[in-house]
Amino acid sequence: MPEYYYTENPTSAHEARSFTSVFVGRTLGFDTDAGVFSKQHIDPGSELLCKSLPDNLSGRVLDMGCGWGAMTVMTLSRFPEVEMTMVDVNDRALDLARKNVEKNQMHARAVHSDGFEGVDGVFDAIITNPPIRAGKAVIYKMFEEAKAHLVSGGSLYLVIRKQQGAPSALKFLKTLYKKAEVIERDGGYWIIACQA
Repeated sequence: MPEYYYTENPTSAHEARSFTSVFVGRTLGFDTDAGVFSKQHIDPGSELLCKSLPDNLSGRVLDMGCGWGAMTVMTLSRFPEVEMTMVDVNDRALDLARKNVEKNQMHARAVHSDGFEGVDGVFDAIITNPPIRAGKAVIYKMFEEAKAHLVSGGSLYLVIRKQQGAPSALKFLKTLYKKAEVIERDGGYWIIACQA
């Protein structure tokens, strides 16, 4: 069976690497490894999502499926005052996420969980680059569960490529949330914002 980035304990041989990336005028440093999503660079969809977050983002923010922490670090670089929680099922990715947050002199809480299972409380915003390869049933369940973890009026922000089902995902999200709309499009990526 192939090993995916949403495997709990990746067994692939380590391929540690480090790189820097400039995000909104700030140079950020990252360490990655084999067995995680987008190990060579920041995924363009993740970067677009973080650039598209509203300027008034505040409060408690959850990065669902944080991987090695790229979106958490980029979000904290723009909004250092938010209280950030990052969640992933992949132990290797979560360990890297903790290290990358520290490497950039930031702070975030890390939770090992498959989806929202071990996540306590509610959030003002949830951000996610959902694990498309896990399948529609998995990511649609994630969208449903996100709503229960948002304060009233809170927002879910996600990125999906058009050719990977963004139009049908938007249609589904409109049945769940008070409001669901595309707030940015670039290079085939759709950034969708939903209000609980």
